[in-house]
Amino acid sequence: MDPIEADRPLRLTWRSIALYVLLIGAGIAGFYVIKHFGRDLVAPELPGAREAFGKGDPKLKFDVLVHVLLALATIIVTARLLGGLFAKLNQPPVIGEVIAGILLGPSLLGRIAPSVSAYVLPTSVAPFLSVLAQVGVILYMFLVGLELDTRLLRKRTHATVAVSHASIVLPFVLGCGLALLLYPRVSTSDVPFTYFALFCGVAMSVTAFPVLARILTDRGVQTSRLGVTALACAAVDDVTAWCLLAFVVSVVKARAAGGLLTFGLTLGYIGAIVLVRPFLQRVIQNHERRGAVTKNVLTLVLVGLLLSSLATEYIGIHAVFGAFVLGAIIPAESKIAKELLHKLEDFVVVLFLPAFFAYTGMRTQVGLVSGAGEWLLCGLIIVTACVGKFGGSFAAARISGIGWRDSAALGVLMNTRGLMELIVLNIGLDMKVISPTLFAMLVIMAIVTTMATTPILDVLTGRAERDVAGSAMPSRIS
Repeated sequence: MDPIEADRPLRLTWRSIALYVLLIGAGIAGFYVIKHFGRDLVAPELPGAREAFGKGDPKLKFDVLVHVLLALATIIVTARLLGGLFAKLNQPPVIGEVIAGILLGPSLLGRIAPSVSAYVLPTSVAPFLSVLAQVGVILYMFLVGLELDTRLLRKRTHATVAVSHASIVLPFVLGCGLALLLYPRVSTSDVPFTYFALFCGVAMSVTAFPVLARILTDRGVQTSRLGVTALACAAVDDVTAWCLLAFVVSVVKARAAGGLLTFGLTLGYIGAIVLVRPFLQRVIQNHERRGAVTKNVLTLVLVGLLLSSLATEYIGIHAVFGAFVLGAIIPAESKIAKELLHKLEDFVVVLFLPAFFAYTGMRTQVGLVSGAGEWLLCGLIIVTACVGKFGGSFAAARISGIGWRDSAALGVLMNTRGLMELIVLNIGLDMKVISPTLFAMLVIMAIVTTMATTPILDVLTGRAERDVAGSAMPSRIS
């Protein structure tokens, strides 16, 4: 056939329509003929057929699927709307998405419209949202690892080392100290104080590296001295905090004589990563020469992601740590990292993370924080979190020779928590180290500290001075 004729649009004539009708009619007639000959046939009975095909109620399965799809659609739309609204208010969109999840949970929708909440987000969808949330967090932590520029860790100047360590140590100690007040009031007797105090310390130590990077980029100061120093400090902070969390999780999960086993398996995992990294580097180098990410390369990376997450989950230091580590060993400046981010980021952010926020919202019951006493505790948690992060970072920056304004800006940036804090809190709630009441208080703390970042930075640096923020920092820190 002539290729030009092949590209011509198909024109329907009465003759072609008649042929299509006859063809469909012949198919229907053929089926009825076959049905006539097969009406008296009997199939042998399969022993245990009911067990083989399951005893589930098809209608129940259909209803659950409908509710899951409806819940996801509602969650995504609400998250995008509130995320866009908060972006217009000069706030990180992630805050709007987090609040969307809380509003759809028992804190608001479940209280003012329980029948709507029971239909849109019934308890039956919680296990399915949980699975989606866990997968989403694993993928998100992999993307965080991909975005982590390890060159920042190698360029650890005196100021970076001081600020990053101080922003971990001081809030950790203050968090453990705050546990003395919180434990007899918002914990339970089946949680040992040591585990509770360790987790409170970690919860106060987290900095949201991705949110901080986004704030700096939006302000146009990511390449200034302030921006580079903040990114380097947050990168070191992130790695340290996640290692600290992995240690705490392994301690909590370890049974009698299990601590040594967990430690040994962790060393084995680290050794395996060290051995695999050169192979991964060769794959990346080959990819750099070829160009686009092939399906085979994508398959290799995703299988590696799943195996790394599976290994750390089996060890007892949570799957998200394995995802983060695998992402971090892929050079952030490589083409494969950029293309993986391009292929996965939007899908993860639009579909999976809102499911995580909604799942977090379903577990956040702000109503549990009742009475002046508990709200005072919540306020104390917020103050402690701010004093630890801001105070530690500010003091270390000033000692390192940074001006007071840029030291204060650095402290405010390091106080950003956002999504990373929610991941840590959900891990603590899953392990039953923190109670639902304390979980709600800490979620409120994460939202308040993140929302406070941009307005305070505006006061410190001035909207008109964003593009030159950090220019007054002394050359000794570069």
